[in-house]
Amino acid sequence: MINALTIFILQLIYVPLLTLRTTFVVKGKKAQASIFAFLEAIIYIVSLGIVFSDLSNFLNIGAYILGYGIGIYIGGIIEEKLAIGYRTIHVNLTSYNQELIDKLRSLNFGVTTYTGEGINKEKRYRLEIVSHRIRESEAISIIQTLEKNAFIVSYEPTQFKGGYITKHLKNFNNILNNILLKFF
Repeated sequence: MINALTIFILQLIYVPLLTLRTTFVVKGKKAQASIFAFLEAIIYIVSLGIVFSDLSNFLNIGAYILGYGIGIYIGGIIEEKLAIGYRTIHVNLTSYNQELIDKLRSLNFGVTTYTGEGINKEKRYRLEIVSHRIRESEAISIIQTLEKNAFIVSYEPTQFKGGYITKHLKNFNNILNNILLKFF
């Protein structure tokens, strides 16, 4: 019974680490990813060693499977709370809304505006907003409050070079690295 509990707890630690390692790899943060991979490997070997020491013990196998499943859920919650990365939000409007632009900029969202043309040659206005991923819902909420009929699309950019956002990237990465170094 103690082995099953140990396996279960190890899986609750292992799988969120795996989720975070994968996230850091995808975000191009190799150093942080390698720290998580190191810890992950230790836990993996220990928990599988216990399981493989007695393959007839279905309680241990069940604990491994259950811990893995719940660990995926916990890892998803942790990744969602950390919200590492950035989002680009495209907003299409039928009328120019200076109030919306000013509000977003006053809250330190990077906003670029464009004028375009709709299907029937009517004028359209597009906002391109860059945000930390953790602030995406805040930006969308502001947009929906000030522009009820806005068409909104958001996606994750993979690279930045120059511009407003790169000034903030360096400070954010330094903070994140200092936090990780305190724990590891």
